[in-house]
Amino acid sequence: MENKTIKVIARNSPLSLLQVKELFSLFPTVQYQLEETATYGDVHKEISLMSDVAGDIFTRELDQAVLSGQVDIAVHSAKDLPYPLPIGLELYCLTEASDQSDSLLSRGSLTLAELPSGSRIGTSSKTRKAELEHLRKDIEIVAIRGTIEERIAQVDNGYVDALIVATCALNRLGLSGRISEKLHFRTHPLQGNLAVIGVVNRPELKASFSAHDIRKRFGQVTLVGFGPGNPELLTLAGDKALKEADVIFHDDLVDKAYLNKYQAEKVYVGKRKGKHSHHQDEINELIYRAALSGRAVVRLKGGDPMVFAHGREEIDYMQSRFVRISVIPGISSGMALSAYTHIPLTHRGVASSFAFVTGHEKTVQTPSADTLVYYMGGAHLADIGEALIRSGRRPDLPVALVTNVSLSDQQIFFSTLKELQFTVARYPTPILVIIGEVVAFESSRSRQAVLFTGTMAPSSTDREVITHIPLVSINKKEIVEEVISSLQLTDYDWIVFTSRYGVRYFFELLNKVGMDIRRLSSVKIASVGPVTSDELLKRHICPDLESSTESAEGLIAWFTQEGIVGKRILLPRSDKGMTTLSDKLEQIGNQVTNLVVYENTPHPEVVKVDLSHYDKILFSSPSGVESFKNRYIHLPDGIPLVGKGKTTSNKLKKELYETFQRIKEDTRN
Repeated sequence: MENKTIKVIARNSPLSLLQVKELFSLFPTVQYQLEETATYGDVHKEISLMSDVAGDIFTRELDQAVLSGQVDIAVHSAKDLPYPLPIGLELYCLTEASDQSDSLLSRGSLTLAELPSGSRIGTSSKTRKAELEHLRKDIEIVAIRGTIEERIAQVDNGYVDALIVATCALNRLGLSGRISEKLHFRTHPLQGNLAVIGVVNRPELKASFSAHDIRKRFGQVTLVGFGPGNPELLTLAGDKALKEADVIFHDDLVDKAYLNKYQAEKVYVGKRKGKHSHHQDEINELIYRAALSGRAVVRLKGGDPMVFAHGREEIDYMQSRFVRISVIPGISSGMALSAYTHIPLTHRGVASSFAFVTGHEKTVQTPSADTLVYYMGGAHLADIGEALIRSGRRPDLPVALVTNVSLSDQQIFFSTLKELQFTVARYPTPILVIIGEVVAFESSRSRQAVLFTGTMAPSSTDREVITHIPLVSINKKEIVEEVISSLQLTDYDWIVFTSRYGVRYFFELLNKVGMDIRRLSSVKIASVGPVTSDELLKRHICPDLESSTESAEGLIAWFTQEGIVGKRILLPRSDKGMTTLSDKLEQIGNQVTNLVVYENTPHPEVVKVDLSHYDKILFSSPSGVESFKNRYIHLPDGIPLVGKGKTTSNKLKKELYETFQRIKEDTRN
C-alpha cells in the first residue's frame, strides 16, 4: 500500500475525528483521505442507550460504506463494534487503550461520595447505571445522550449534577481538567481501544496496520473436552493442547491427579449443584485475562465442550473481545454411556433417533426421539419420569441410571418410568439417565435384589429377586356394631377405596352386622388401582373409577377434572392413613366421611438386614416408610427407594431421605 492514499470513514463528532488523528499518528507514513458522516445513533438522539438497541447503532453507515467499496477502512471506538461483525468485514487492527477507566465529572468537582443525596447523575450506559445503583441508592440516575461536549453542557447548565464519562474520551478532547475523580467501575473490555475495520481478503491493506495490532500479543484459548472421566479417553489433540498450555482451567469432572503430568498452572473453577467456586461470568473473565497476558490457555471440561458445557458462551466471550479461540472435542458422557453399558442409542427396528437433554431444569423437556439421555438430572428424577408419562410414554418403559460413566466405580441401576416418578435416592454423581426401548437389551439380562417392605410382596421374576420383610402389620379395627349399623349407605354418592385392606375390612364389617350389599346399588365405587380393584372383583363389584396412576393424586385429579362436587363420599381407610385425599375432595366441594376400618401398626417380628445387599427398596405405604425410619439409622448411598404412588414417595422424601441426609451431615461435622 506504499504511496497509495487510503480512504477512511469515521463519525463526524469531534471525539471521533480526534481518534482518527490518534490512529494515524501511529502510522506516520500512511497517507489517508477522511470522509465524515453521521450514523443512525448520532442522528436519533432521542433513543435511550439504556434500552435494548441495535449493536451497530454507531457503526452501520460506516461499515456499509466499506462493504460498498466507497472507502477502504472505517475507524471505530472498539466498544461500539457489533458482535459478530457484519459478514464480509474483519478487524484489521485493535490499538492499545491508554486508559480504560470511567471518570466522574461534576459541578464543584465533588466526588461521588461527596455528592448530596438526591443528586442527578447522567449516563448512557446500563453497566454504569448498575454500578451507581450499587454504590449510591440515594441518587437519581438520568439517561442522557449527545456528544461529550453536549453532555458536559448538561452539567454546566444544571440539568444534571454530575456525569459519568470514559476517561480516555476526556483525555482525547483535552478535558481531563474537568475530572472530579476516577471511578473503580467495571468498564467495557474494549473501552479506549480503537478499531480499524475493512473487507476480508485484503491482506496488503490489513498488513499496513499490523505493527500496532495488540492482538499479536494475545494468547490462544482452547476449549478441550476431557471426556467422561477415564483419562485414557482424552484425545491426542487434547493431550497436545494440555502439554503446550501455560494455564489450565479445569472443573470437577476432570481427573485432578492426571493433570499433574502437565507443567501448566492449574486453576480450579468447578461448579457442582449448590457449590460454585466461580460463576460462569467470572470463569469467562479469568480465561480472558489470562489470554490478554499472552498465555496459552486451556479450558478443560468434562465430556465435550459443546454439550451442556457453556462452550458457546465462552466462544462468544472471547471472540467479542477478539481473542482467538478453538475447540477440541471430547467424548460426550452420553456417547460413553452407550459404550460402557452396551445400551445402544439406536438399533435397527427399535430406535432410529436419540436426544441429549438437560435434566437440570425443573420444567422437564420431553423430545419425541426414541432414546433420551438426560444429563444432570439427579435432582429431578421424579419430575423426568412424571413428565414423560404425561407426554404419552408408557409407564413401564425401561430406564437405566448410570453413575461415574467409564470409571472403575461405574454403577448402573435399572428402573421404569413408573418407578422413576416415585423414586428418591442419594446416587453417586455425576449421573446420567437413559430412557427408551433400547435399555431392555441390558435390563432384561440383569437381575436385581429387591427388598419389599409392604404387607403382600409380588412374586420374584427373571429380573427381580424379591425379599419380603413386612414392616407393618394390618389388623381389623374393632368398631362397635352401632357405628356400622348407623351407616346409611344409600345417603352416599361415592365410596372411595384406597387399599385392598379398606375393601376387605369394610365388607367384613358389613357382613358382621348383616347389612345387605344391594344397598350399594345406587352408590358409585372408586378404586385407587388394580390391586384394590381385584379385591372388589372378589366381591363381584366392578369399580366405576380406577385411578390410572395408582395413587390418591390420580383420584383427586379425576374428581377435579370431571367437576364432581356437592357429593357425599365415604372413605374406608387406615388409622394411619394420610388425610390428603379427604382434604382435597372436601376442598373441591364435597362432604367426606372418614371411616377407620383397619389399624396399621409396626410389625412385631422384623429383623434388621444389611441394606447394602439390595439394589432397590420398595415401599407400599407411608406407614412402612415411618417404620423403616424407626429401624434404620443409616442408609447406604445409591440404593433407590421407590414408593407406590406419590403420597408414599413424598413421605419417603420428607420423612426418610431428608432425615438420613441430616444424620449423615451431622456425622461428618
